Amino acid sequence: GVQTSALPICDTPPPKREALFIEKLRLCSFVFNFDDPNSSKREKEIKRNTLLELVDYVNNSTGQKLFTEECMPHITNCVQKNICRALPPQNEDFDPEEDEPILEASWPHLQIVYEFFLRFIVSSEVNAKVAKRYVDTSFCSQLIELFDSEDPRERDYLKTIQIGRAHV
Repeated sequence: GVQTSALPICDTPPPKREALFIEKLRLCSFVFNFDDPNSSKREKEIKRNTLLELVDYVNNSTGQKLFTEECMPHITNCVQKNICRALPPQNEDFDPEEDEPILEASWPHLQIVYEFFLRFIVSSEVNAKVAKRYVDTSFCSQLIELFDSEDPRERDYLKTIQIGRAHV
């Protein structure tokens, strides 16, 4: 199951923040099956709240100091595990102009992961040379495949990330 230190990162002594940040990224790398009605709502809520805490913490330069080389593999692993996934087969007759979009069941988590990744991509604290080792061609190819998502919210985030990447 999903468990983490309940102590918020901001209330942790600075020397221990990086370890707690990594612990929370690992926790958030666990992916739930949102189509499974037996899957724990409580655990999903713990993960969602942890994701919200991560986004909130890195929303300023103090938090972005944790965008270190040490944390990058954990950051990209968390993002990749959550958003780089097999999309359901596309409906041949689907017309984005006419048909109701198919909305992603895991969006309550996905949106927060996209927000977190966006903070990482546009942060001036990120060493671009180091980041390119983790946000590599393979990772970017997986992101590009997600443009096939029928969920317009996801396509919008992907466009924003592509624009953000151009500034790195």
